[in-house]
Amino acid sequence: MKVVRLRRWSEFVEHTEALEGWAFRGHVNALWPLVPSLTRRLQQFSPDPRLWPLREARAMRIFRRKAHIYLSDRTALEDELRCLALMQHHGASTRLLDFTKSPFVAAFFALESASRDVAVFALNTPALWHSAPSFDPSLTRACIDPRVAGNFDRYFAGNKLPLMWFGEPSEMDSRLVAQSGLFVVPGVLDQPLDAILDGYGGSEDLLTKFILPLEMRHAAMRALYRMNVTYATLFPDLDGLARSVSYELEAIWERLVEDYEQGEVEAALRGEPDPT
Repeated sequence: MKVVRLRRWSEFVEHTEALEGWAFRGHVNALWPLVPSLTRRLQQFSPDPRLWPLREARAMRIFRRKAHIYLSDRTALEDELRCLALMQHHGASTRLLDFTKSPFVAAFFALESASRDVAVFALNTPALWHSAPSFDPSLTRACIDPRVAGNFDRYFAGNKLPLMWFGEPSEMDSRLVAQSGLFVVPGVLDQPLDAILDGYGGSEDLLTKFILPLEMRHAAMRALYRMNVTYATLFPDLDGLARSVSYELEAIWERLVEDYEQGEVEAALRGEPDPT
């Protein structure tokens, strides 16, 4: 994995503009490994990897058994990738890794609540489109597509094949559309994505990690706000709107405050009453 440490927001813009067609993922902590939420959960509460396929299958089975109560259309539960996407959407730990086609969306998710250096990972999806792991060159993206019936059980559920697939479900929800999102589906849960990609070979860099220092946050968030990259646009519902208010609390309107306070001072000097 190539690692690039940046100093200024403009450098991030310059670097990512050259990565046409790539996919991006933001991490609020630059030290976090590139593993899905299911891996982190299982490592904490079920340390024996031999049991992980059983635990994942049980979680999906329970979700499918009960989720229909809340769905007007239950067909999503019949498709493994759509089912996992629905679980992820509503907060379940799954093997899916959220990526986006927009480096700015990824940067927003990394920086919005950052308190330390963050990372944005860039995945070379154009190079991976027809690639396959070295242990079996026949296992191309098209071959292992989890949208094809039976393929999730065949290539992913057993947690034995160090491969990966990327793409969108056959039907996307509003959040995935708003975020220009896609998923990476790893074939094993006990290896980070960069280790899996080491088995793909080739001469091109398949994964780049951009480290953005905390000092960059202020300039980056102001730029993203002007691009209308906010929780309100990335989560087009009431939850997203409410979460977006957090950034409105930050000091991005200093000049307006200064003008208001200066007006109060001038009014007091003229002997005028406090307008409030």
